[in-house]
Amino acid sequence: MCKQDPPVQLYHTRHVVIIVVDGPRYTETWGSGELQHIPQRSAMSQYGTVLPDFHNDGYTYTNAGHTAMTTGIHQPINNSGFEVPYGASIFQYWRKATGAPAEKAWVIASKDKLSILADCQDSTFAGQFNPSQDCGVAGPFTGYREDSTTFRHTMNIFQQWHPDMVLINFKGPDANGHANNWPGYLNAIEETDDYVGRIWDMLQSDPYYAGSTTLFVTNDHGRHLDNVADGFVSHGDGCYGCRHIECLIMGPDTKVNYSTSEPYDLCDIPKTISQLMLFPMNTGTGNLMRKVLK
Repeated sequence: MCKQDPPVQLYHTRHVVIIVVDGPRYTETWGSGELQHIPQRSAMSQYGTVLPDFHNDGYTYTNAGHTAMTTGIHQPINNSGFEVPYGASIFQYWRKATGAPAEKAWVIASKDKLSILADCQDSTFAGQFNPSQDCGVAGPFTGYREDSTTFRHTMNIFQQWHPDMVLINFKGPDANGHANNWPGYLNAIEETDDYVGRIWDMLQSDPYYAGSTTLFVTNDHGRHLDNVADGFVSHGDGCYGCRHIECLIMGPDTKVNYSTSEPYDLCDIPKTISQLMLFPMNTGTGNLMRKVLK
C-alpha cells in the first residue's frame, strides 16, 4: 500500500486573539481623520488589514455583538447575562476538534455578564468543551471591573497558560458613553488603544506566539451619531452609527498594509477563525473573509 502524504497545512496561524473594544463609534476610531485616538492601531495597521466597511448587521448591544463574533449567529439574546448563546462557540468547536484543555481557551472580560460566552444551548455542546473564563470582579453577577484590571489579568493569563484561543473585552468606551462623559469616552478609547498595542507587542516578543498569532481588533457595536436620539450616549438600534464598527486583522496569513472595501460582518469572524485554525464549525451564518487572507 502506498503511503499517503500528510495533509497540507494551508495556514501559519496557531493562535487567535480577539480584542473587543466595547462600544466606540467609528467616527472616533478609524473615521476620525488623523486617527488621533487610536495611534497604536494606526501604527499596527501597516502590518495588517483594515476593514472600513465592517458592521454589526444584527443586534447592536453587548451580549448580542459578542455572541455574533464567537458563534456566527445574530441572536436577540438577553443583555444582562441570564441567557447563553444558542450556538456553540469557536472555543467549544476548537476544543472538541483538538482535545485541548480548558486553560488553552479563555474569555477575559471587564464585563461579568460576558461569562455567557463560555457555554451554549446546543445540546451537542452545552456544558462541554467550555473555555476558561475571567470575567468581571469575580465571575457572573459580581459586577464590572476596571479595564486596567482586565489588562493585568490578561497579561498574567498569557504568561501562565499560553492560551491559543482568547477573547478579551475592554468596557471603557461603552461605560463612559452611557455616563454621558465625553472626555472620559475619548480617554477610554485612547487607553484601550494602548492596551491593544501592549498586548500585540507581548505576542510578538513571546516565542510561543511570534509569527503564528492572528489578532482581531473589533467592537461589539457602535453608538448613535450626533443627530440620532441622544447621540454618543446610547446605542442599540439599526442606525448606521450603531452598526458601523471597526476591524483590524493582523497575523501570518493576513495581507499587510492592506485595506479592502469589501463589506464584512461580525458573523464572518468565527468562520474565518475556523478556517485559519483548521477546525470544523458547522453552525453560524458567516462567510470567510477571503480578501483579507494572503
